[in-house]
Amino acid sequence: MISFFRIIRRKLLSEGKTRRYLKYALGETVLVVIGILIALQINNWNEKRIQYEKEKEFISSVKNDLKQDRAFIQRIIETIEPKIEAYDTLNRDLLDLYRNDRKALDSIFQVYFTANRTFYPILGSYQSAVSGNQFTHFRNKELSNKLIKLYNSIYDRLIDNGRILDERWSFISKKYSYERRTGSFRDMEPEQLTEFLDDLYHHYVQLKWYRDQLEIAKIEIDKIIVEDKMEAK
Repeated sequence: MISFFRIIRRKLLSEGKTRRYLKYALGETVLVVIGILIALQINNWNEKRIQYEKEKEFISSVKNDLKQDRAFIQRIIETIEPKIEAYDTLNRDLLDLYRNDRKALDSIFQVYFTANRTFYPILGSYQSAVSGNQFTHFRNKELSNKLIKLYNSIYDRLIDNGRILDERWSFISKKYSYERRTGSFRDMEPEQLTEFLDDLYHHYVQLKWYRDQLEIAKIEIDKIIVEDKMEAK
């Protein structure tokens, strides 16, 4: 094609048709510019298509991670609820149960001292997007903002407070290792029973607050994985 244009230019010059040559040259320049613009547009469209596919793949991956996170959160909540009920019973009836129904007291104690579980999220998809600086290119800014809030605020708070909960759990687990090991409540004076409730209370307060934060995280996850408008467009 370039050789063809070159032949025409030479022919016009050799024939002394300067004005026609200038018009032709101008037309050729316009065609070249149009060709460049079309090529740039095609390249831009292709880049947008590639970015769209990356965004769509990311949304699918991160939603899969969040579904697993949500299931894990729900399991933890289900282990916390009986502990909260057990503490409420102990706080209200400990002295009566200790005097009159030690078997029931042992059962309630065992409920409270079942394994303590705390939440750690799956971070693969999100961290990959962050390290690749992909969020700046995503068109779905609403989704990006919700994810940043979830991972950088709600999840971070859960992890930090999960560590506090683990520390308090470790303290009461060691202090009352006899009861955990034997499954039965040792003989205690009234002052020791009060101390026992005080020890549990510090863990219970953190546990209840942690449960509430897990519920908030679950709500935020649902906003991302449930609503159709969150899909990339």
